[in-house]
Amino acid sequence: MSDALADPSLRAAVRRVVALNLGYFLVKVSVAAVIGSVALFADSIDVLEDASVNLLILLALGWSAVWRARVGLALAAILLVPAIATLWTAWGKLLEPVAPAPVLLTLAGLGALAVNLACALMLPRHRTEGGSLTRAAFLSARNDAAANLGMVLAGLVTAFIWRSAWPDVIVGLAIAALNADAAREVWQAARYEARASP
Repeated sequence: MSDALADPSLRAAVRRVVALNLGYFLVKVSVAAVIGSVALFADSIDVLEDASVNLLILLALGWSAVWRARVGLALAAILLVPAIATLWTAWGKLLEPVAPAPVLLTLAGLGALAVNLACALMLPRHRTEGGSLTRAAFLSARNDAAANLGMVLAGLVTAFIWRSAWPDVIVGLAIAALNADAAREVWQAARYEARASP
């Protein structure tokens, strides 16, 4: 096992990320259900996926390179789940295009942004050290922070410029695309690990 993966600060950072994600998932999914937001639903599912991904990473850090690569490949597939869930939710929203409550969407986005920036700031120094596992942890946190900025923007646009379901749907679809790209990056890193393993 490489020194990077044995680093206790990496394990501590991943544990904190898991706790923050699980806590804020409950807040976001509740608000998403109340206001009917595609973007917030997409992000809340993504946060639950992040908590699961980081729990797997925490367990797999001590495994052999071959098994870490296999977990990395599985994590790439898991990263696609929020993208698929978002597409399904967006389709339902387009059939009944009601704008979400912009103030609650914006506040939930700001709270989530604070949580995910904290997560993203814990992981950058590890993002290239541990292969696909730490890459998955970093990309999940980074994508969440970007998604939260999008939700805040969607809430502000809905409140002040365009009272429509479209800003919310557009941000939700952008989050789905971001998750799909993260899945591709983790898949590539895991395949490289698998080829490099003895």
